[in-house]
Amino acid sequence: MEIRNLSMSFGIQELYNNVNLYIKEQEKTGIVGLNGSGKTTLFKIMLHMLEPDSGKIIFENNSRIEWLPQVIEDEVPNSNLTVYDFISLGRPIEELSTKLQRLYEDFANVKDPQQQNNIYNLIDKTQKKLEYWNYYSAESELLKIIDGMNIPTSLLNQKLLTLSGGQKSKVAFAKLLYSNPEIMLLDEPTNHLDDETKNFVTNYLKNYKGSVFVISHDTKFLNEIATQILYLDKRTKNFKLYEGNYDKFKKLSAIEEENLMNQAKIQDREEAKLKAIIDKYATSSGKRKRMAQDREKKLERLQKERINLLPKIKTVKVIMEMNREGNRVPLQVNNLKFQYSSDSPLLIDNLNFSLTNGEKFLIVGENGVGKSTLLKLIMGILRPLSGEIIVGNKTDIGYYAQEHELLDYNKNILDNFKDSQISEKILRNVLGRFLFFGDDVYKKVSILSPGEKSRVALAKLSLKKANFLILDEPTNHLDPETQMIIAETFREFKGTMLVVSHNPDFVDHLGIERMLILPKGEITYYDRDVVEYYKERNFSNDIKKSKRF
Repeated sequence: MEIRNLSMSFGIQELYNNVNLYIKEQEKTGIVGLNGSGKTTLFKIMLHMLEPDSGKIIFENNSRIEWLPQVIEDEVPNSNLTVYDFISLGRPIEELSTKLQRLYEDFANVKDPQQQNNIYNLIDKTQKKLEYWNYYSAESELLKIIDGMNIPTSLLNQKLLTLSGGQKSKVAFAKLLYSNPEIMLLDEPTNHLDDETKNFVTNYLKNYKGSVFVISHDTKFLNEIATQILYLDKRTKNFKLYEGNYDKFKKLSAIEEENLMNQAKIQDREEAKLKAIIDKYATSSGKRKRMAQDREKKLERLQKERINLLPKIKTVKVIMEMNREGNRVPLQVNNLKFQYSSDSPLLIDNLNFSLTNGEKFLIVGENGVGKSTLLKLIMGILRPLSGEIIVGNKTDIGYYAQEHELLDYNKNILDNFKDSQISEKILRNVLGRFLFFGDDVYKKVSILSPGEKSRVALAKLSLKKANFLILDEPTNHLDPETQMIIAETFREFKGTMLVVSHNPDFVDHLGIERMLILPKGEITYYDRDVVEYYKERNFSNDIKKSKRF
């Protein structure tokens, strides 16, 4: 891949300035940089989803590119297509086989030699395409990927529209691996993967013969697969390539930054000397005046070549307050039943539980058992088949949706807060705590990175001043430092919390008292080992079935 004279900006925010770079084929490239440096934007330019201001990215040999975005709802449609059929679409084998059969029939019915020759050439091309897709071993490869991704047999005949967010991620990833492109673009690919599946993906990518570009906060994953690191420098608006894995990049970049700091100190001392001479002799005459003028020229050159050190990285500051005390029992669920359609199984069956004021309550379980669905039932987004959900009359709910459904992607950040009933000055102060400064607030939500969308959603949540927080995987897309910051904030929160999360480090900080295990509806005291189990062994109850498939 070659990057030529690439420049990109959004309004007055410049991301890249005349970038030139060459990346060899079959490299595993980790892409890193500060928030807002343009990592996901680079992928969108590579995919022609965005046009740069100038320059271009050139791929050799018309390479096929496949993308796994952070937020995958658009990649897995809400349709009646089954999981198995959707993954199979990764290779157009059925389409090519049908075409080949039709060509053979046409060949048999045509007598004109020229037409026969034309059809024969099409047959030859179609057969070569089938060979490229490993026609005879494709099904075996598909089953190995399904097995390695721990997608159970019971899920394969399930319709896409019934899948949870975590299931969609696995299914989309499996389809991408099966499609066997020359170039893979992976944006935070390990977010929804348990350790066993992550190990499979890691080994698969290590042996993959094409090129891989990975954006990830998972440094362990980058260390395992990356052969080089591409650093997007927010300071210089340029890119720099480092050979080796993430740890090697950190060492090299730390040395470079230290050298820059030393050079900057030298420049500071030189600048102070020049200014002292200029101040001393600026109003003099003769040799002293000429000396001052000479130093002014040197100072001008020095300031043009000034080294700009990276600013201190700012962190989010989250404040969660309540307008009032809630009910003694803010939520009660009685005999709740739910299914998505009359021909699908009951997802939630006779569920009962209640929360007390100030309690922090966790929901865990395998992907697809109805965790997010339960939250949507409580929020009134979905309607139960039977049973009741009783919300206290003093219960003010703040909801954080896993896939940011509450944000209006067609509006800018500021306009997403029009219903907040506070002045723009106060609102800007709030957004500043979530690292949106100045003209950042005019960015359209649709162009934000998933991490930035998460911060917008958290900002909206903080302004609700609710006494009951419902949080659906709130740490997804956030860097580890921000995860711990919000964990401390939620720990100090005096209201009630209902949390879906499989992030043990985050959950440990919250002060969880009890947890609900779905689908069986069992309520137990908090146990980190159980959270670890569901994180690392998601789908574990069905793995044996999957291996027999």
